[in-house]
Amino acid sequence: MKMIAGLGNPGPRYKNTRHNLGFMVLDGVAERLRVSLDREKHQGLVVEAVHAGTKVMLVKPLTFMNLSGACIADTARNKVFDPADLLVVVDDVNLPLGRLRFRPGGSAGGHNGLKSIIERLGSDAFHRLRLGVGASKPGNNLVDHVLSKFGPDEWTEVNRMAAAAVDAVLCWTAEGMQAAMNRYNDRGNSPREGRRSVDEQKTHD
Repeated sequence: MKMIAGLGNPGPRYKNTRHNLGFMVLDGVAERLRVSLDREKHQGLVVEAVHAGTKVMLVKPLTFMNLSGACIADTARNKVFDPADLLVVVDDVNLPLGRLRFRPGGSAGGHNGLKSIIERLGSDAFHRLRLGVGASKPGNNLVDHVLSKFGPDEWTEVNRMAAAAVDAVLCWTAEGMQAAMNRYNDRGNSPREGRRSVDEQKTHD
């Protein structure tokens, strides 16, 4: 069993915000797999599906971002035995808007959702798909930035990135991390375009 978790905050107040991009992508994955995230369990929305012969569980924590680990750890228990079978889809302010980047593990890089997952799992070896939402402007509050909604001039790029991220998640499920990294890292929002991006995350809620 593989598990794919998209991070975000529940409720209409946070819909279409930068911090909820993980939710947006997971909804797209569910649509592609023709399943509905409508079962509430372990403080999240959960559904199981099959892709390329592999059983997958999709999870959207409803705990708010900073407590994401509670839902994910409880859901993964007795289902996911190797941290490398968990992929967390998460926003990243240190990647330009539209950029995708897989990482096979590592520190939380200041992201409180990832920090919560590491603490509750007791491991940082789970996989991540980081989604560029762009940095805040100089002098602007970073928390306000990630909780802000995408602007009208950003939606074309956001939709392209989200669609590419759905493809990237399904590539990871079917072909593994190395293939997904080779195909999508440093490639903007498609497997064939883009340039190198910054690798380290900066602190954000």
